[in-house]
Amino acid sequence: MANSPYSCLAEAGRISDLLSSLIPLPGPVEEIRRIVQFTASRDLPYFPIPFKETEVTVALKAIEGSFAYAIQCLREGNNFATGRRIFVNLEKTTAFLFEAYLATVNGYGKLDPEVKKFLKVVPDTDLLQAQSNPYRRMSANLYETKRRGQYYHIHGSLEASKTLAMIGLEPFRPDLQAHEDIVNAIEPAVRKFTVEELEVLNSQNRQAGVPALKHEDFLKTPHGKMNASLPPWSVDNLENATPPLPFTRSNADPRRPLAGIKVIELCRIIAGPIIGRILNEYGADVLKITSPNLSDVPFFQVDGNMGKHAADLDLKNPEGRRVFEELVAEADVVLDGYRPGAIEKLGYGKDFFAALAKTRGYGIVVVNENCFGYEGEWAQRPGWQQIADCVTGVAWEQGKFMGLDEPVVPPFPISDYGTGCMGAIAALTGLYNRAVVGGSWHGKVSLVQYDLLLFKAGLYPPEIQDQLRAIAGEDFLKLRHSHSVDQISGTALRRFRERFPDLVNQATYCDAWYSHAYRNVVAAVKPVVEIEGIRIGFRRGSRPNGTDKPTWDFGIEEDYRVAV
Repeated sequence: MANSPYSCLAEAGRISDLLSSLIPLPGPVEEIRRIVQFTASRDLPYFPIPFKETEVTVALKAIEGSFAYAIQCLREGNNFATGRRIFVNLEKTTAFLFEAYLATVNGYGKLDPEVKKFLKVVPDTDLLQAQSNPYRRMSANLYETKRRGQYYHIHGSLEASKTLAMIGLEPFRPDLQAHEDIVNAIEPAVRKFTVEELEVLNSQNRQAGVPALKHEDFLKTPHGKMNASLPPWSVDNLENATPPLPFTRSNADPRRPLAGIKVIELCRIIAGPIIGRILNEYGADVLKITSPNLSDVPFFQVDGNMGKHAADLDLKNPEGRRVFEELVAEADVVLDGYRPGAIEKLGYGKDFFAALAKTRGYGIVVVNENCFGYEGEWAQRPGWQQIADCVTGVAWEQGKFMGLDEPVVPPFPISDYGTGCMGAIAALTGLYNRAVVGGSWHGKVSLVQYDLLLFKAGLYPPEIQDQLRAIAGEDFLKLRHSHSVDQISGTALRRFRERFPDLVNQATYCDAWYSHAYRNVVAAVKPVVEIEGIRIGFRRGSRPNGTDKPTWDFGIEEDYRVAV
């Protein structure tokens, strides 16, 4: 076996077994997991990265689909003896992991400047120009510090002014438009500070920056030591007073595992919304609730809001709270993608949901998703995908893969999508447990734990890394630490189009809908999992945040599917 050619599918099977050992699954789900069939057109990886991200996600999708299969069996009352086959495809999983870059509005994608005019039919959620202004956009980027060879990822999140001010820069520089000019303005300011000084400034200003650590150094930190031995996700009992709640109570579509399930999504950007997107694929009604006072990334809503309804509510306003509490009284699942304690400060923490479940007489599932996890000294820190990748050592390994002695943020927000998949598994676990044993359930996932799972799965063997470097091409390998996420991803995407045109073929991997909210055709990646006899997919197109009224009455659907 040692001399056998590398196989993504065989490795996905090994990682699936690893996950099952790290987080034991319910007996019927474990039995289903063992019959999942992995398929591929080309049994080799595609991404120019050293980590087995596709194989890890194939394994996660196998568990996700196994729970959906088991829930469908509960719905049908057939005691798990269905004889259905279940499939997870390597290429579809690959497309899932960079689906924001495959989504389009009127044929234009995230990296096309023309797409902006098709996003302007709705209120702009980039409230503080953290995305649309190139200089402010680069307040979230990786730079070298005062000590040569040490790097820090400053992160203005969705509000750039504080981060720029803390390093002595102006909030706006309309004279700076080119990437090189912007880096030449920001990196010298960062180089005035050591990592330790930036950590102090970052804490004082409550910003989301982190030092770029090598993995071995992260494991030496108190936070790394605390989290290294924890499972990739967890699902714990929230209350056990409520009785089991069967899925058969709903008269909704019998071929959709989560038909009739109501999900409230309190999330922004990618990882959290992907949890809701996946639950919608299996039939849940997902109502995304965002604050009209908080910024978001407009284009990420094109992909992340597929199939959902999206409404604005201000939970700091008495009327907003009243409406929210009416909605949540009917919810089966609540997704919370904010840092630990943020929603709880508004009165909507674990105790609130446990009391709600007992009052109404049936359980609820709460899933928290964040950056740093829920234990350790950094648990309260804000963060996003690049922050997790930098602090855990993923960025240093990416740089090493590219032949560099510096960290580089990997292409595409892959960690976001993997974390979203883990969050969906946590939600499905809670719903399964509620139906079988009753009670309410609390799931927890984080970007840091996903990255730790990548290290547990191991890096690609040297010969595969060599092949991936050759596929990546010279333009990709010329990239450096200060290139932006979109520059790195755009370079990788251009190479994909040259080497693997089928992989970026929307006709193969995407659904297309006419979206009345966008007033245009929206294309987005299809669900990954296939289960015989089960309907998995969307029932409506995408819409921007705040499009709909905050109600469970979704009304008559105006969107319709069109040819890709």
